[in-house]
Amino acid sequence: MWLPLLAAVLGLLLLYRWYRQSQILENLTDKYVFITGCDTGFGNRLAKQLDRRGMKVLAACLTQAGAENLKKEASSRLQTTILDVTDAGSVSSAALWVKHNVKDKGLWGLVNNAGIGIPTAPNSWLHKEDFVQVLNVNLLGMIDVTLHLIPLIRRARGRIINMSSVMGRLAFVGGAYCISRFGVEAFSDSLRRELRPFGVQVCVIEPSTFKTPATDVQTTIQSLYDVWEQAPKWAKESYSQQYFQDYCRFIEYRLSKCNPHISQVTDCLEHALTAVHPWTRYSVGWITKLFYVPVSYLPTFISDYLLAHPLAKPTRSLPSQTSD
Repeated sequence: MWLPLLAAVLGLLLLYRWYRQSQILENLTDKYVFITGCDTGFGNRLAKQLDRRGMKVLAACLTQAGAENLKKEASSRLQTTILDVTDAGSVSSAALWVKHNVKDKGLWGLVNNAGIGIPTAPNSWLHKEDFVQVLNVNLLGMIDVTLHLIPLIRRARGRIINMSSVMGRLAFVGGAYCISRFGVEAFSDSLRRELRPFGVQVCVIEPSTFKTPATDVQTTIQSLYDVWEQAPKWAKESYSQQYFQDYCRFIEYRLSKCNPHISQVTDCLEHALTAVHPWTRYSVGWITKLFYVPVSYLPTFISDYLLAHPLAKPTRSLPSQTSD
């Protein structure tokens, strides 16, 4: 008796959930959206996707070539600017450019998409500068852009969409990439609660690994070789050349399995910008929903076992002298 009733209630809840999330805003053609990192990958595809919806896209590219190529593939509505999120002067100039374009309408959407993934390697192989390089783009640059544009977003009672990753929940590679994504999650959480009274919504996108220029196999492997060449002497002695070669093969295999359907990510970005009731977090990809997110809630000793690197055991013990 109770089972059919529970099934009916669950069905109604799912139907209501679908109806609520399917509601789309009106007057999208009046709304301005600023996207960082539009040279390639998610940002490039999203800019063209929103342009086709009739939205007023302000696309920031790192290079002039990236900006010119994007304009060739979009309508005259789409405008571009050059932005290096690690350069305070560049960020200030881009913010003034956005303000000039949106005028009194304010900025409806900010998509913090710009990011890099390398150098990524075992932490012991890296130096402080390797961490700074990634954090400056993925976290500090994102914060700088956001702080400059908050007044315009508040004016439009708009939305901030921050690109994170499933590695903002589970750090299963070394280097600053996971650290930066954990930072994005923390910044987004505090910002969401801070800006909610002003009608601003903050969303986080958490994809697994998708096939983009940032996950290019050759570029990543070359970065690993560069890191290994500069690694501390004690780390090379501990891990050995064989470990390094095995690690490169493992990374190459993992990258070969990247999801090629990046529209799954850009569709979530579009929904976060256009839905009446956007999600707070978008976990993108079935492997994210069915494996990584559930694993993130497991006891640590279980998640450590499931995510342990297959090469985690060094080929020989660390030398006693590690000051080199």
